[in-house]
Amino acid sequence: MTLLEVDQLSVTYTPRDQPAVRAVRDVSFTISDGEFVGLLGESGCGKSTLGNALLRLLSPPARIIGGRVLFDGADLATLHTRQLRELRWTNLSTVFQSSMNSLNPVIRIREQFADTFAAHRVTDNVDTRAAELMELVSLDRRVLRAFPHELSGGMKQRVALALALALRPKLVLLDEPTTGLDVVVQRSILDRLAELRQELGFAVLFISHDLGTVLQMADRVLVMYAGEIVENRPAAELRSDPRHPYTRGLLGSYADPRQPEVRITSIPGRTPDLSVSHPGCLFAPRCPYAEDACTQTHPALLPDHGGLVRCLVAQADRLPTTPPGPLTGATVDPAFVATGGAEVASISPGIADAAGTSSAGAAGARSPNAGSGSLSAADTDEATGAGETAAILVVHDVHKRYTTRKGLRTNTVTAISGVSLALHRGRVTALVGQSGSGKTTIARLITGIERPTTGEVRFNGGGDGDGDPTRVDRLRGRALRDYRRHVQMVFQDPFAALNPTRTVAYALSRPLVNYGGLRGGAARDRAAELLESVGLFPAGQFLDKLPHQLSGGQRQRVVTARALAPDPAVLIADEPISMLDVSIRAEILELLADLVRTRRLAMLYITHDLLSARLLADEVLVLNRGELVESGPTAEVIGAPRNDYTKLLLDSIPRL
Repeated sequence: MTLLEVDQLSVTYTPRDQPAVRAVRDVSFTISDGEFVGLLGESGCGKSTLGNALLRLLSPPARIIGGRVLFDGADLATLHTRQLRELRWTNLSTVFQSSMNSLNPVIRIREQFADTFAAHRVTDNVDTRAAELMELVSLDRRVLRAFPHELSGGMKQRVALALALALRPKLVLLDEPTTGLDVVVQRSILDRLAELRQELGFAVLFISHDLGTVLQMADRVLVMYAGEIVENRPAAELRSDPRHPYTRGLLGSYADPRQPEVRITSIPGRTPDLSVSHPGCLFAPRCPYAEDACTQTHPALLPDHGGLVRCLVAQADRLPTTPPGPLTGATVDPAFVATGGAEVASISPGIADAAGTSSAGAAGARSPNAGSGSLSAADTDEATGAGETAAILVVHDVHKRYTTRKGLRTNTVTAISGVSLALHRGRVTALVGQSGSGKTTIARLITGIERPTTGEVRFNGGGDGDGDPTRVDRLRGRALRDYRRHVQMVFQDPFAALNPTRTVAYALSRPLVNYGGLRGGAARDRAAELLESVGLFPAGQFLDKLPHQLSGGQRQRVVTARALAPDPAVLIADEPISMLDVSIRAEILELLADLVRTRRLAMLYITHDLLSARLLADEVLVLNRGELVESGPTAEVIGAPRNDYTKLLLDSIPRL
């Protein structure tokens, strides 16, 4: 029985001083009782706008300009606010992307349940019902006495899920509910969600750009691009026989890191400007199969191979058949493999990987200036040969303890315990583990932001073993400042790493002034060179732009260029792709791999994404609760893990 029917829904943003943007365009689909439907697409394609429109949570300047949203026979698009309030949470609920923002930070968890029950006139005992809901999401009832800031990200997201299920709704809308959580926490939440759905029978609309999770969990998948549904079909069929080129591109961006051969691709180009009209297919400028008709005729969403697809080429059965990918059985379309142009990226592990020796980072990655899309065996040998030289940076038997005092009571937390590692020029060392395992603390010790309680951090600027190494843990003042020109960071969030009121040229000029003494025209010329070194051509188009005028991938390239400005020897990349769409992660990994090879950088790659570690790193270190539990060549650690914790990390990755 149909629970939700969306018919020709359209949403437009109408800013006061800018052109109107058609964010959602004539979207139609249905959800049946108890059905799990996934909604996939890049950032900016309209997923969250669609979700908010279904819930009538749009804020100005967004508004619904057409269509119907029928829920249990009632049109949500036209209901009075009072009627909507009665439906929300009781029949229709949601879990928002940011768990911290969805919980009131100044009241305890119990009171948040009490507010929900009071608003909907629920007469159940608050303590009893709230405790039942805590058990439902596998949390101890003592959590009810806590404030949100006292809980981990995973615990807060479980509380948000419990609130969404408190009044036994028929449909739950989940908007990126596990974004920012590590794979183990994400897996536990999704497993519990699947169990609850079986027990309670509610339907789910799951909005995400995590393709692996959606394909594993969903009964049916909607693929959204530029405000339109471009494909709608059962998850199993979408995985084995995607019919829209955009879907094929998304599938190519995902792979199983446990497989002996791994390759991912990115989709060329960017989403279109929806403030202007486009006569043809919106995906045509990025599509490898586009024909002349695609640029003139806008395709309709029509039945095709047991589903619905919005593609003239597919509807005419002229879409090439692609073989199943060697990794997961998902289709990896060779049309998206790099054949030329800086925008397209194909990245795969090093040749040494297959031989069972150290994994070479990102064979197959290309420099934007390179003429070939692959790394030869000779290139790989050169890249991995650096392991025979002296380490440029050594962390030896480091411990880090934090002590807090409250009144007469002292509490000590051990963040790092006996960690040792070495970084070499031309090699990538991946540091993987759950959130809170101590990865970022190690980065702070290496950069001199923190000092170890015991142990040593030694830097050899020459990387050849000559001369006495610098004891980083003893540096102060100007000596520490001079050291930091050799060790730079690429931060996790490219949206927060740049000053929103300053241009790209200004952002790049600061390290050039501070460490290189360059000013004026010389600094601007060098900034242009840095932009081109990270694939932003022509540089003149980017120097005077503000961060909000750049895409996420472009911002991360600017952040990387800024880190390269002092010409460092060591680059610390702290979750550099976690905030980016899957469709552009390959190009950033390609960029990092190329920089390591061409500049002979030593890189510490911090991540909980084992797929990117598999693609990029020569060796992997696994950190659990501040202790290194496993280390070795990438192919060995990920392909044949020995430690139970490493196995847990790998088992938490969706299997397709």
